[in-house]
Amino acid sequence: MTAESAPASAFERLQGAAFRATALTRGPWHPEHQHAGPPIALVAGEIERAAAALGLTHIARITANLFRPIPIAELQVEVATDYAGRNAAHFAARLHAGGKEVARFTALAQREWPVDLPEGLPGHPLPSAPRPPAESTAARFPFNRTMTGYQDLIESRLAQGSFFTGPSAVWFRLRHPLLPGETPSAIQRVAVAADSGNGISAVLDFNRYLFVNFDLTINLLRPAQGDWVCIDARTLIGGSGGGLAEARIFDAAGRIGRSTQSLTVRPRD
Repeated sequence: MTAESAPASAFERLQGAAFRATALTRGPWHPEHQHAGPPIALVAGEIERAAAALGLTHIARITANLFRPIPIAELQVEVATDYAGRNAAHFAARLHAGGKEVARFTALAQREWPVDLPEGLPGHPLPSAPRPPAESTAARFPFNRTMTGYQDLIESRLAQGSFFTGPSAVWFRLRHPLLPGETPSAIQRVAVAADSGNGISAVLDFNRYLFVNFDLTINLLRPAQGDWVCIDARTLIGGSGGGLAEARIFDAAGRIGRSTQSLTVRPRD
């Protein structure tokens, strides 16, 4: 399949909380496995629906624990409310594929209200991304050149650095919706981008090493505004098969949060 014949969305909604992934979710590690960003965003949307029913509209944190590779196949999502208070609620979710649990999630949702901040707060106003989207260079992810995949789902622009050569800042924007007829929400736009932190800031040769993440945690101080999300990431490698990718997250108005990924690092077979 080529980019010219790409599907119109990352997922198709089936009955209830069931979905079918399309080729737009394909990741860089295996042609039959998804990039984790789209399915994390899919589950985030279902958590967001449960939170909105309680009047809680800001997803302040989401953690995805990735148990197994997520296949490009039919998925089922389960969401449960662990605790719901007046101003915050904690949620848990599970993602299943092929009769197996492939990922588990926790999330914190908060109630929003306007706050007038005093002038002169230390560290404020919050910093901006290295360059805005309009001044950043268009760049395509350098993998899956002959197959439709994640690189076709998103549009990317380099705000600083370059792909797979150390610390870099990249703007992301969805070219296609996650689901037909639905506009991706703020947390979904962030989730699709944030799981790429370990890739855009890679310090090891992609052809010689694996540096796969087994989790992703996103903390947001406010919802993202606009279509563009910037991930300003760096990768740190330990000497015992582990690593950490950490990133600052921005929208066009300034910094909105951070993300971390725990990495397993080893030579390719």
